[in-house]
Amino acid sequence: DPQQLELATSGKRKLRRFIVIDEVVDELYGSKVREYFKENNVQHKILALPTTEETKSMDLVLNILQEVQNFSIDRRTEPIIAIGGGVCLDIVGLAASLYRRRTPYIRVPTTLLSYVDASVGAKNGVNFLQCKNKLGGYTPPVASFLDRSFIQSIPRRHISNGLGEILKMALMKHKGLFDLLKSHGKYLLDTKFQSYSGSTNHGDAALQTTRIAIETMLEELAPNLWEDDLDRLVDFGHLISPELEMRVLPSLMHGEAVNIDMAFMTYVAHARGLITAEEKEQIIQCMRGLELPVWHGGCSWPLIKKALMERLKHSGGQPRMPLPTGLGAADIFNDTSEEILERAYELWVRD
Repeated sequence: DPQQLELATSGKRKLRRFIVIDEVVDELYGSKVREYFKENNVQHKILALPTTEETKSMDLVLNILQEVQNFSIDRRTEPIIAIGGGVCLDIVGLAASLYRRRTPYIRVPTTLLSYVDASVGAKNGVNFLQCKNKLGGYTPPVASFLDRSFIQSIPRRHISNGLGEILKMALMKHKGLFDLLKSHGKYLLDTKFQSYSGSTNHGDAALQTTRIAIETMLEELAPNLWEDDLDRLVDFGHLISPELEMRVLPSLMHGEAVNIDMAFMTYVAHARGLITAEEKEQIIQCMRGLELPVWHGGCSWPLIKKALMERLKHSGGQPRMPLPTGLGAADIFNDTSEEILERAYELWVRD
């Protein structure tokens, strides 16, 4: 809106911003963020919060909304800014969508997982009654600002965690991305996804990997932003992992739980004859190379059955199971028998 733009830039009214930042990110970058707003003469309120899977609740959303109300923002011209990992972006997105029915917000992801996953798409939510993202909605941000330099300060395990979601897109849609992860996985972990001019053997693997992951994710999400079509390849790794992740909190991170689910489903694809033994082995070896867990004791046969029953409830009575049909190719299946699932499970546990 040209009028709003003029109002915001004419200096008649001081720019104001409400920022929610994860408390760990605040310790690392808070002073720079404050300096930025001060330099640009922006009146601001920064709310630092513990945003973890355990605190991802409606209580935290209401806490944010109380502070937003106290600060008193103009919902047309003053977007709320979220700076943090996926949990932070999810919570703030839900808070913004509720405040005065819908307030614009901006996502600034600071972990690899949120960079390639939570920053893309429209979904937001919080956990409820021990169920992952049981409350939420579809409110896309007005913008996502991506800056890989945040990733250099996160622990190696968190980078591996993000690689789980990148591998998901590679297995479902992009053989070239799978090859990149296979060849440069260790290098990406070692360099924390930073770009170095001297790394001739690796090209700019970090830029290529993140760009392809985001492009394939957008390609998959954009035509189906509100999930009217329940056949979604991006659900690969998300059939059993929500149940597993909530059951064993906080021992598994999101990308790790997703990878365990993907590892089991790779065995299911092999048991169905969709991929060869060699392809199965290549996938599992790639996962190991990315330092991702390929099995967890908490992922028992009863848990798998329970998770798949939940899946049926929420996906129109069909399992809608995304499975690889090759490296970088996939399809959705509704006819996987319990016998095949059990055989795949036994082989997976044995290996």
